[in-house]
Amino acid sequence: KILKDKGATPTDLEEEVAKALFDIEVSPSSDIKADIRDIYISSAQELEVKNRLALVVHVPFRVWKTVRKIQGRLIRELEKKFNKK
Repeated sequence: KILKDKGATPTDLEEEVAKALFDIEVSPSSDIKADIRDIYISSAQELEVKNRLALVVHVPFRVWKTVRKIQGRLIRELEKKFNKK
């Protein structure tokens, strides 16, 4: 679920996001699992915004069309997974 440049190793946060995407994909109750199968990330980072942490996930342009189609539902699912942060 992570596509990095040659030789670049993913960070722990990127591993967590990729695992969350995989969990959403294999969960039986997910209604976006067919669309999420084609999605992968290029990077992820945390930013502090108004004393809260925001998670920024970068996706390659090739998969942006798919992400846009399910963006609202995907964000809700990722918020459930990362609500502790």
